[in-house]
Amino acid sequence: MLFITNRVLNEGPTPVREANAGLPRSVSFDLKNNQAEQSVYFCRRDSANTYTEIGSQVFLSELRNRNVKEILFYIHGYNNLPEPAIFPRAQTLQSLFNLKSPNYVQVVPLIWPCDNNFGQVRDYFNDQIAADQSGVAYSRLFQKFLDWREQNSNEANPCTKRINILAHSMGNRVLRAAFADTVHYFLPQGIPLIFRNIFMAAADLVNEALESGKEGQHIPSSARNVAVYFAADDLAMRASKVANVAHSIASKRLGHTGPENIFKVSKNVYALDCADFNNTYDPPMGHGYFAEMPSGEPGLVFEHIWRCMQTGRVPMGGLGGRTAILSNNLLT
Repeated sequence: MLFITNRVLNEGPTPVREANAGLPRSVSFDLKNNQAEQSVYFCRRDSANTYTEIGSQVFLSELRNRNVKEILFYIHGYNNLPEPAIFPRAQTLQSLFNLKSPNYVQVVPLIWPCDNNFGQVRDYFNDQIAADQSGVAYSRLFQKFLDWREQNSNEANPCTKRINILAHSMGNRVLRAAFADTVHYFLPQGIPLIFRNIFMAAADLVNEALESGKEGQHIPSSARNVAVYFAADDLAMRASKVANVAHSIASKRLGHTGPENIFKVSKNVYALDCADFNNTYDPPMGHGYFAEMPSGEPGLVFEHIWRCMQTGRVPMGGLGGRTAILSNNLLT
């Protein structure tokens, strides 16, 4: 599995040598260090706890040459470590897509530095800091990707793979920071429409974040569709609100209510209420409901994501609205 990370590596930064003579190299995560590196490492997971840094050019060429139609960058939530949490979840997503259609989607995890002491307010805010500081690294990633695509695509040899993002929980904070830093440092006129779909699951952002002038305003402009999945009884979102209020940040969360006012966000933003099943999929927290059901079969959010990726449109029941309760009826 290909992956990108800005976690600290035990082996230190990528060797700077002529023609990347220091790569490939075996690498491992420094799990005691949650510092957010300002650079990213382009790697491959060979097996559990066995990783190889291969470098950006090899990575991007391999990604381009993969026999798939779409790429899904997966940005995990807080309190997750690479093993046994992030990679297995990414592998589950990959397996679900393969069940739908082999060689259609390639899942690529973006691994940012966070802790794994769930429920501790201090660690929650440490992860918030790491998420914000990761913005610079992933803004460089997106700019590198744009530059590479320009250099390696032309009329005779176009890059036809569609690019999507799935951000879960505090991973949406990483996404928000990355886009804000991209605009600040590289693209002052705004991010071009380079993503087909952005899926924001249980987003740990304020619920006004996607409005013009707010912290996540660049997210809708970068994608054809933005699907926001939320649930009022997501206990992690309730804990997030309480933790933020304790630090004088009083606002409802996007993953708890959806957008504060759907008419104040771009018309390509859609809100899907998942409260009918989130706690059935992920008891007792009701937070990690975006992939499989307890039986292992694809869940409703996954099925909705799959339809979006297949068609380039967001299933909303044919009524023309931008808010809906997510159910099987919506997918028929």
